[in-house]
Amino acid sequence: MKKIALLLFVSCFVVLSSLNAQTRLKIGHIDSSELLLLMPERDSARTKLEAHARQLESQLTAMSSEFESKYQDFAAQQATMSELIKQTKTRELQELQSRIESFQQSAQEELETKEAELLNPILSKAKQAIEDVAKENGFTYILDVSSGALLYFEGENILPLVKRKLGL
Repeated sequence: MKKIALLLFVSCFVVLSSLNAQTRLKIGHIDSSELLLLMPERDSARTKLEAHARQLESQLTAMSSEFESKYQDFAAQQATMSELIKQTKTRELQELQSRIESFQQSAQEELETKEAELLNPILSKAKQAIEDVAKENGFTYILDVSSGALLYFEGENILPLVKRKLGL
């Protein structure tokens, strides 16, 4: 898929350059991963996300401890229990295990949502700064080299300009 996208990009580039031979294309590149690492808002978002993850982990640990305790009680007293009590306790343990699994899945989804909620404003800010720098400096294209799909590039690295724009 990346090869197809790169091929399309190169094809468009060749066609545009032949059609607009008199127009000079200005191509820049940036490593967006490096930019995001430099942004202080990212550290704050990561701290908030880690705190939220610790809360969820604490709740999961409590649920797991409850399960372990009930299971050990069941195992220790199983020989003296009537069949009805065994069935009830077994069903209770299965339901608790099911709740734990459901909580794990919900917690994972909640963490992903929280991460998106915290990172989207940072990504938007970085994207806007890149667009502003591109417009201010007359760039025709800005390529992101962080994806690793670009094997060769010749252009100007705009990371210093974007860092200056963001005050980093």
